[in-house]
Amino acid sequence: MGIQKRTRKFAQVKRIIGQKDARLKKNQEKTAVEAKKKSKGDELVREIPQVSSALFFQYNTALVPPYNVLVDTSFISHTVHRKLELLSTMMDCLYAKCIPIITGCVMAELEKLGPKYRIALQIARDERWQRLECSHAGIYADDCLCDRIMKNKIYIVATNDRELKRRIRKVNGVPIMSVARGKYVIERLPDAPEK
Repeated sequence: MGIQKRTRKFAQVKRIIGQKDARLKKNQEKTAVEAKKKSKGDELVREIPQVSSALFFQYNTALVPPYNVLVDTSFISHTVHRKLELLSTMMDCLYAKCIPIITGCVMAELEKLGPKYRIALQIARDERWQRLECSHAGIYADDCLCDRIMKNKIYIVATNDRELKRRIRKVNGVPIMSVARGKYVIERLPDAPEK
């Protein structure tokens, strides 16, 4: 009989609620917040991005001669390395008049590269090319060029940078010009001659 009394007293001890118990107020608030997050994730997005009116399927009707060509740092340096004339080789590639455009970011990037790229910098400073001043902070040219082609698709982008090419290919209707084997080649321009 003595053993039975001891076990009853043990069972009568007050039980303490654990810190992770769902009945506590702070845990109820946490579960409510998590439920809201899950419900937001389940909602369908019914907003479709506006497609440019200049695009006819993949064909960009806004690209007409004279072509506006946004020039990148890598394109100028490869042009110098292959000893090509910038404007005449562009016109040979496109069979039309071209307007090379150099942004402030590209100029700043060339200046930052130092004396090794001084010839490329001299070519970029030429009076014949059109200049676009950048209003944003920083001098990262890739972001600047991508931002410009997203806003208006009236440019051909001249670059030899792989990462920039990959980013541009995601944007429909923007052709890419690059230096290859002593000449310029263009991709994604429907009127372009075969290689």
